[in-house]
Amino acid sequence: MTLPLTFTPEVRAALDEGRPVVALESTIITHGMPFPQNVEAARAVEAEVRAHGAVPATIAVMDGRIHIGLSDAALDALGQAQGVMKLSRADLAACLAMGRMGATTVAATMICAALAGIEVFATGGIGGVHRGAETSFDISADLPEFALTAVTVVAAGAKAILDLPKTLEVLETQGVPVIAYGQDAFPAFWSRDSGLRAPLRMDSAAQIAAAQVMRGQLGLPGGQLVANPIPAEAEIPLDEIGPAIETALAEAEAQGIAAKEVTPFLLDRIFALTGGRSLDANIALVLNNARLAAQIAGEIVSLRA
Repeated sequence: MTLPLTFTPEVRAALDEGRPVVALESTIITHGMPFPQNVEAARAVEAEVRAHGAVPATIAVMDGRIHIGLSDAALDALGQAQGVMKLSRADLAACLAMGRMGATTVAATMICAALAGIEVFATGGIGGVHRGAETSFDISADLPEFALTAVTVVAAGAKAILDLPKTLEVLETQGVPVIAYGQDAFPAFWSRDSGLRAPLRMDSAAQIAAAQVMRGQLGLPGGQLVANPIPAEAEIPLDEIGPAIETALAEAEAQGIAAKEVTPFLLDRIFALTGGRSLDANIALVLNNARLAAQIAGEIVSLRA
């Protein structure tokens, strides 16, 4: 059966010629920022990937097809669309079957990237174990996806609104390599240091690429999480953003916000509580992750040559 994949000519040519490609998610466009800032940020991230020697492939579902790379018109349409489904492993197929428009989370982007033959993916931060999960059982589908799908994901750690110790424990249980880039500490999205030590540290894109290739040679399923700290000049230290996170969490609980609505609500409230600093930091960290992902993708291509 033919997969429902539609490639832009740029991405198709890069894959056919064995050039580096970096997957990019689309929920940051539909659920992370308002229009037109969302489209401007998406184009800036794509430009950053190109500037560092790789081809960007922003992934979304439209008209019953998984689009691997978006044209300018498609990106504009996605950025302005209403009622876009937020897709993870559970609802990717349903969205395709219904012909709905869908934006891919980390888990869904990993799945689509792997189907398209793309091995590296840059995002902002991954989902994880939500605070209070010991009673709510609210754990992102992003975490088990790492054990299933062989894609290296570059992120600024897990979102700081989450329970980071429990998130690391679940990743360890799933056998997922968690690699801090250039430091020992596990980063916390807007902050460089969560106060937790990362299980692994690597200091070059070449090392990370070699580990990805070695996993394949050993027959190990799943991918890697590369925790790339936000640039120092853009970070909001944990002691500064912590009070805003606690306030937003308390408001979410008081209003009964749950499931897929939690993260967008919290990010929106933290944006307001920080006077927009959190969004500026978010854009800076995504650009930083795009740079590293492009370098890793290039190193993987060199190793496979």
